[in-house]
Amino acid sequence: MKKAKKPAKEIAIKAKFSDASASVVAGKQISSWRYFLLVFSMLAVAVFLSYRALDIQVLDNDFLQNQGQARHLRTISLPAHRGMLLDRNGEVLALSSPVVSVWANPAAVPLEDDSLKPLAELIGKPLKGLKQQISQMKTKNKEFVYLKRRLNPSLEAQVKALDIPGILTLREFKRYYPAAEVTAHVVGLNNIDEQGIEGFELQANDRLQGRPGKDRVLQDRRLVVVDSVDLLEAPHPGQDLTLSIDKRLQYIAYRELQKVVKLHNAKSATLVLLDARSGEVLALANAPSFNPNNLSNLDPEHLRNRAMTDLIEPGSTIKPFIVATGLETKQVSNSMPVNTSPGYMRVGDATIKDIKDFGELDLTTILQKSSNVGITKVAMNIPREVLWEKLSDMGFGESTKSGFPGEVVGYLPFFGEWNRVAQATLSYGYGISVTPLQLAQAYAVFANGGLLTPVTLTKNNGIVRGKRVLSTEVSQQVLAMLETVVSREGTAWQARVPGYRVAGKTGTVKKAINGGYAEKDYLALFAGIAPASDPRLVAVVVVDEPSNKQYYGGTVAAPVFANVMSEALRLLNIAPDDINSDNVRLAAAPAIEVIQ
Repeated sequence: MKKAKKPAKEIAIKAKFSDASASVVAGKQISSWRYFLLVFSMLAVAVFLSYRALDIQVLDNDFLQNQGQARHLRTISLPAHRGMLLDRNGEVLALSSPVVSVWANPAAVPLEDDSLKPLAELIGKPLKGLKQQISQMKTKNKEFVYLKRRLNPSLEAQVKALDIPGILTLREFKRYYPAAEVTAHVVGLNNIDEQGIEGFELQANDRLQGRPGKDRVLQDRRLVVVDSVDLLEAPHPGQDLTLSIDKRLQYIAYRELQKVVKLHNAKSATLVLLDARSGEVLALANAPSFNPNNLSNLDPEHLRNRAMTDLIEPGSTIKPFIVATGLETKQVSNSMPVNTSPGYMRVGDATIKDIKDFGELDLTTILQKSSNVGITKVAMNIPREVLWEKLSDMGFGESTKSGFPGEVVGYLPFFGEWNRVAQATLSYGYGISVTPLQLAQAYAVFANGGLLTPVTLTKNNGIVRGKRVLSTEVSQQVLAMLETVVSREGTAWQARVPGYRVAGKTGTVKKAINGGYAEKDYLALFAGIAPASDPRLVAVVVVDEPSNKQYYGGTVAAPVFANVMSEALRLLNIAPDDINSDNVRLAAAPAIEVIQ
């Protein structure tokens, strides 16, 4: 039996249904493929991220840490504390105190707003100038610029509290000088970077400055130190150094110099006080001076340490050395009469004069009266080469070897250059140059029994080695002659010190100008030794251009010597050697025990 054919409509419906079923199956296949692709992609990303994390944290950790450290680790310098300068008794003459400096990283500092205004007020700078300074450094791609240095350490917290990007602080040191003007020319001063530029600060800079340390630190993006990572090297502080200066005597010397400058309307004054036995400089002062703590109104002329850098003609203070040379070489004797009449003499084209006709004099009286004619005749009796050699031996034309910065060497012309006039004028202190310190060293020869000792500005705790340049006998003879100068008959009556025997010599010198000599400008000098029976101290006083009607060494410089020496002898507890003097008042001026 044959099957009946299905209607066309039914066949069409079945075909449509079959197509739909096929589409569903195909759609399910596509969705499954996409799903697996998404899962695979997510797994791949997870694996990659895991590997990257492993690479960063473990496999390549050292490299990345180094890169980070390169950007945030810095090695900074740790300033070393500069050593102190002390006087011979332990009193502080110079010390360094902590300060804070403000600096900026110009690239990080905001200049558009007013955030810098409180900083400008805090550090005392105009806001406009502060912005201009930072802006200029920014254009030059600078990463460091000081805004203000040496501020009070208390300001550091206030600067940090402002929290201005690119503004940071730095701890430093600032030098402070407690005695200020009194010791300025000896101690000297430092520059803003704590490097010595004058005086003993310069001379001993290597020993004082120490050695800076190094610290490795971690900084944030603002360059603020977050943590110290490693102390590479600790800072080593500088040495504390003890000077030969006695602060008490230094003050007395400076006070008296100020007084004489004011009293005589002088241009300046200088004093050097030596321990005759050790060669130590106990006081070295100049007036006017300067304040090393405040250089804002500094006159550069006042920086000069005249005791070591100014060459002067010694005038009559050289006469004892001419006499000593004559006695040492036996060219003259004290008993030999010297005729100075009629009070002047001709040597070549020069006329040499005394203040009056002294008649016939011996060597002692030549020094006592300071006779130019008498000392010229003594000098002309000594062979030129002998005179030059002995003066050179006694320190003239030589350095004191103190090592002080800027010290000049005196001038003693070679004897081959002398003519008769030069030899004559040299005998009373013209044509030869010394510094006040050199002159003091030379006078110490008479105090030390003929030994020339080195001069030092540091406390001497060792053995002093002197060079014999005169016999003990001759040095004592000249010392006795110099005692007569400090008498009523001599030129230095005002140099006497009650209770003590004093030996010394005055000098009054016309100042050299433009190849000649001034008519009215003088140097007043006095060089002295005390106590004469057992010399301990030597002092030289120089007053430049006294202009208040008096200009002689005996009336201008000698009183300064007397005032300083009087207090020095008592402060150092040196026993009086002239207690029968009419001027002694021991009850009113007891000796002061010095505690060492």
